[in-house]
Amino acid sequence: MACTDRRKRILLFMGLCFSSWGSRVADIQRKMDVGEGALGLIFLAIPCGLGLSLVIAGWLTNRLGSQRLLSIACLGYALMLPMLGLAPNIALLVLALFIFGFVGNLGNIAVNTRAVSVERMFGQTIMSSFHGIWSLAGLVGANVGSLMIKFHVDPLYHFLFVAGAGVLLWATNASSTLPPEAPVSGKQPIFVKPDKSLLGLGVIAFCCMISEGTMYDWSTVYFAKTIQSAPEQVALGFSAFTVATTTGRFTGDWLSRRIGIMGILSLSGIITASGLLLSAIFPTVMMGIIGFFLVGLGVSAVVPLLYSEAGRSKTMSPSMAIAAVSSIGFPGFLLGPRLSVLSPMHLAFGFPSG
Repeated sequence: MACTDRRKRILLFMGLCFSSWGSRVADIQRKMDVGEGALGLIFLAIPCGLGLSLVIAGWLTNRLGSQRLLSIACLGYALMLPMLGLAPNIALLVLALFIFGFVGNLGNIAVNTRAVSVERMFGQTIMSSFHGIWSLAGLVGANVGSLMIKFHVDPLYHFLFVAGAGVLLWATNASSTLPPEAPVSGKQPIFVKPDKSLLGLGVIAFCCMISEGTMYDWSTVYFAKTIQSAPEQVALGFSAFTVATTTGRFTGDWLSRRIGIMGILSLSGIITASGLLLSAIFPTVMMGIIGFFLVGLGVSAVVPLLYSEAGRSKTMSPSMAIAAVSSIGFPGFLLGPRLSVLSPMHLAFGFPSG
């Protein structure tokens, strides 16, 4: 039980770092004096770093062991967060964001690989609750960021505070009651072609991440431009989505043990489609909140359970299998927002608004 708590606290640390950056984007934009278009290009540095790490994350986990790689990634994540506030120009900010995305995803693959070992020890699925901790950290980090903004704390000092707290959290929980994984000896390929079952899991992850990426990037825009809500209401849809995602992840393991992973995936697809349709057909504040809440419930447990299933692969190591599913699914996270324009029909179906 202690190893489960420690892994969850490390996920809490990683979620706090990421959400802290997200909460101060507007301040960073003002500091850099760039417009929305330029800011969007700058933000591509994170997924570029993340995408590169997907290529080598499984291989590095095999070479170093998930415990050692997780320690390196956590320290790198904590180090890079203050660099985002310290960067004096766009070039250094882009570099810092690239590394931030790179080490963050190394930690993601390593901690999910470690979670698979914990699942084996427990003999049941617990991956979804691990991801629930990350979502909960996002809510906490966003609220801490709001307080920092309210009291006019510079992003650098905000990030230093979070990084320091994160390092302390990591240092007191880095040890594990599980035996450390020995690095895999011999020459290991950096990339291994996934088998048919892993390809299927990756395709499902891709479809889920299209919806999830759209919510993260366009939910507030949808409320502001399509629903034309009051300024104080534009974040309600995203808040509903985030709360639902967190709730769904904490209940996903319990539900999967009763109806199975295939049952969860089928139910998730129905709930996600229903939420998108509801918010698209009835573009009002209330229907938007309900619709986005349903989308959050629908997508919440899908990726964690896919990682859990991938970790049981008979043809690849858990780290390589999780990295393979992530590599196939992650482009959906990038593609979803690019497909989405401000038309409600496009939000629901991906069709151009004409």
